Amino acid sequence: MTKAFQGYTYLTLAMITVGSTVIASKIIASGLPPFTATALRFAAAFPFFLILMQLTRSRLPKLSRHDWLILVTQAGAGSVGYTTLLISGLQLTSATNAGVIIGTLPVVSAVISILILGERPHRFLLVAIALAAFGVFWVAVTPGASAAGSLAGNALILGAVICEGLFILLNKRMQSEILPLTQSALMTGIGFLVAGIPALFESHAASGFSGAALSAVVYYALVPTVGGFILWYAGLARVSGSEASLFTAIAPVSAVIFAFVLLGEPVGIHQIFGVTCVLAAVLGLGLSALARVRRA
Repeated sequence: MTKAFQGYTYLTLAMITVGSTVIASKIIASGLPPFTATALRFAAAFPFFLILMQLTRSRLPKLSRHDWLILVTQAGAGSVGYTTLLISGLQLTSATNAGVIIGTLPVVSAVISILILGERPHRFLLVAIALAAFGVFWVAVTPGASAAGSLAGNALILGAVICEGLFILLNKRMQSEILPLTQSALMTGIGFLVAGIPALFESHAASGFSGAALSAVVYYALVPTVGGFILWYAGLARVSGSEASLFTAIAPVSAVIFAFVLLGEPVGIHQIFGVTCVLAAVLGLGLSALARVRRA
């Protein structure tokens, strides 16, 4: 097995775990309030990141007040915001729709960079933005999805994607370089504290914990959060960043397949067309980036 093929395998598995978070979140949404579930997720994942830091002898660099503020904002907007909005949205909409919408992350991140950082978009990016927007719109107009609840759910999922896009943007504002493992450990630790405070006010709603929801939280913490991190960076060590970006297209496809196979959700022409548009946008964006790198 070549080094590149190993990398592709790890990246594929990592993105499959990302797709599975939609299914886990759907199960969580039926049995746990969002902030409680988020706090439990980080509480379960944090010790494993500490163990990995110990095994790899990773250390926390000296950080400025500016960087600590960025990290806290990342944990609040990205880690906690993404998870709670995803769970809240899945209380109202289908996992299939959510799977399509989360696939727009690379495009949404690029849009945020244009709007906030003033980056100039190239023509491939503009086409990708149009395709992704059309794909999400097509899902939104699915027959039966026009109900207020489903539209609100889709909007919450899109809000989760925007939160994750802000997380990526804020990473560019860091003054100090932090190893990915160290940053992930910090995100889970700070995320637990940020989610834990509002979770205290959800205690009245958490009196009837669902066993399936708790199992889904543990799965979310250990497989996508910790395992997905290990797989992604194992793959990234073997291929270029531009090549790796292409594999993000696997996440929405795996989410839709899981929703159909595991949850028995119907997958209609609107979802298929929507995910096709999103796939075309993400792959087009990745291929154009790869071409620019090879020309450089």
